[in-house]
Amino acid sequence: MKNVQKGWNELAIGAVVFPLESKGIESLDIYPENRKYTDESSSTLSVAHWRVDKPVHNVDHCINCYFCWVYCPDSSILVRDEKMTGIDYKHCKGCGICADVCPTNPKSLIMFQDYVTEGEAIKSWPAKEKKVKE
Repeated sequence: MKNVQKGWNELAIGAVVFPLESKGIESLDIYPENRKYTDESSSTLSVAHWRVDKPVHNVDHCINCYFCWVYCPDSSILVRDEKMTGIDYKHCKGCGICADVCPTNPKSLIMFQDYVTEGEAIKSWPAKEKKVKE
């Protein structure tokens, strides 16, 4: 059977695309960054060049609620051993949804310009906002 490449708009509704080179469902037990993806998979391509702003994670404020992980449209939030461990900047487009849904005060994810280093961002982190009674 010949391998025919199709564009996304040529796929049948409900089509399944297999992005893994081998092992199929067994690969789900392997962390995504250690899986072998096909060349056509979005997992092997970077979209970081789209980004203007990036989320920076401050572990000191994070409560590991996973809101960022649940709402991230690109699966760019990295979680290991039940803790948020960082961001996959290769796939993060900088949409800011993770920072928007972060419930902590101050937020544990804040958007910074892409060229700002993590260290610079952490140094400029805002202080906790005091609640004002009305």
